[in-house]
Amino acid sequence: MMSNSFVNTHAGDETGDRTKRFFVLGERIERRLRIRGNWLNIFDITVPSGSRTPRHAHASPEVFRILEGRLTIWRLTDSGPEEIEAGAGDIVSIAPFMVHGYANRGTVPAVFSAIIGRDMAQFIEAEGATEPPKASPSPETIARMTAAANAYGITILAA
Repeated sequence: MMSNSFVNTHAGDETGDRTKRFFVLGERIERRLRIRGNWLNIFDITVPSGSRTPRHAHASPEVFRILEGRLTIWRLTDSGPEEIEAGAGDIVSIAPFMVHGYANRGTVPAVFSAIIGRDMAQFIEAEGATEPPKASPSPETIARMTAAANAYGITILAA
C-alpha cells in the first residue's frame, strides 16, 4: 500500500508561499507548487471560452491534466501534426522542443493542471499581470509578451 504522507495539501512551495495568481493573455494561472532549484512546477490554468495559446516551443517537457471542460491541444510530433480533443481526466504530454498550442473551443472555461519547467514558471511569474485583463490583448501586448517569452527560452511561432 502506498503512503500518502508526501502529499502537501497546502498550495505553494517549500517556503510556505500560498497560491499566487497571474494573468497571461487572458488566462488565469495559479501556482500550486514550486520547488526552488528544481524543474518541478505545477500551475492550474483556466482558459476562457474562445481563448487560445499560440503555438510555441521550449526546452522543458510539460504534462497537462484536464480538470474541467474541454481543450483542443495541437502538437507537432515526429509523425506530423496532431490535434487532441481532451476532456476532464485526460492527460497529455508535450516533449521538449515540441511545437504545441491549445484552444478552448467550448462555451465554458476549461481548467487544467500543468507540470512545467523552471523557465516557463519564471516567465509566468515575471510577465503575468496580477489583475485580470479588462479587454482582449492588443497587438502591442502580444508583441511584448512574445519578446518577453524569448528571454525565457520560449519561442512563440504564431500569435
